[in-house]
Amino acid sequence: MARNTSKRAVKEAMQGYVFLLPTLFVLLTFIIAPIGYAIFLAFQKVQLLGTASSDFIGIQNFARVAVDNRAHIAIWNTLKYVAIVVPIQTLLAMVLAAVLNAGVRGQKIFRIIYFLPTLTSSAVLTLIFMWMFNQNGLINEMFAALGLPRYNWIGDPRVALNAIMGMNIWSSAPFYMVIYLAALQDIPDSVYEAADLDGANAFRKFWNITVPSLRPVTSFVVIMGLIGTFQLFDQSYIFSAGSGGPNNSTLTVVLLIYQYAFKNLGTMGYAAALAMTLAAIILVATLIQRKFSKEEALH
Repeated sequence: MARNTSKRAVKEAMQGYVFLLPTLFVLLTFIIAPIGYAIFLAFQKVQLLGTASSDFIGIQNFARVAVDNRAHIAIWNTLKYVAIVVPIQTLLAMVLAAVLNAGVRGQKIFRIIYFLPTLTSSAVLTLIFMWMFNQNGLINEMFAALGLPRYNWIGDPRVALNAIMGMNIWSSAPFYMVIYLAALQDIPDSVYEAADLDGANAFRKFWNITVPSLRPVTSFVVIMGLIGTFQLFDQSYIFSAGSGGPNNSTLTVVLLIYQYAFKNLGTMGYAAALAMTLAAIILVATLIQRKFSKEEALH
């Protein structure tokens, strides 16, 4: 009897592994193997175009990051972008969700309108914003109609990255708003009713009930926002035609990785080292955020 049970357990386990094989194959082929190869390249001087060659150079690629001025600029631009976009888009998503959950008239229509930017391709949104900030774009036309001088928004290093920030906050906040809306459904109405009896106004209810109740969701939203914003590429690429300009003001780490990997010969290994550096930064930022979330939960 025990032997039959053992055989049946082995058979069921084998069947389970057979069903897992397609997923395991995809993970191995498209995730694990590329990551492993990127780690390998990070310690090599690689020439992939023309006569392919690779030479082991140890940590020289990582040491180069410490002295590469463009890498410093890209890291600073990315950190500034993350530090501004993540808090604003998180707060905006929470406020929008709270407003829509309050039962305003036409909330279904507003949900659709707010969510439309998320459904639109980021490339299309970037082209629209480029047209808006163009020398002859919508914003300058409005200035001209008011008798104000036109301004070269896209060509000003002080404005270019801010324009990308505004576009991404506007387009990404609705996605996180939907997540908050789903979480708000789990907060009992009785809690708000008790607050009403205590004379709490709308702001006090939002700050003392809604925000604490949404803390786990906020942690998830912030982590997802960190991962997404650190990987900013397509908007910066389109906005600057792949250069990171003007004056490197829109140069991000991922865009710099692309430039070294596919535009400069013999720097694929250095691009891989930059990718590993970015992965380490994302990991550290995520761990710090999780630590703060756990400390807040304890209090």
